[in-house]
Amino acid sequence: GKSVFAVFGKRKVMAKRKVLKKRINYIVGELFAECLINGKNCADQAKVNDVLADILNTQNEFISRISHTQPGNVKGFYKKLIQDFNAKANELIDAISKL
Repeated sequence: GKSVFAVFGKRKVMAKRKVLKKRINYIVGELFAECLINGKNCADQAKVNDVLADILNTQNEFISRISHTQPGNVKGFYKKLIQDFNAKANELIDAISKL
């Protein structure tokens, strides 16, 4: 599928860890804010809280994965990480839009 985020765009996969972490934190922050805004008038606040928790867990998971790069196939590791992150972000966007 197509990447939702132009932040990763067609730049080199071998971004510095620090830059990659900043990008993930930025995107997660945007998702969190969007969830708060969309969930403000939602009748089911437990559902909103679940999505917010999922967003924070996603941030923790991917930041942790960046910090523990697999030796050997580093380029493949980062490529897979970005693909996984984009897939999870799309999943979160769908969950936010359903609030």
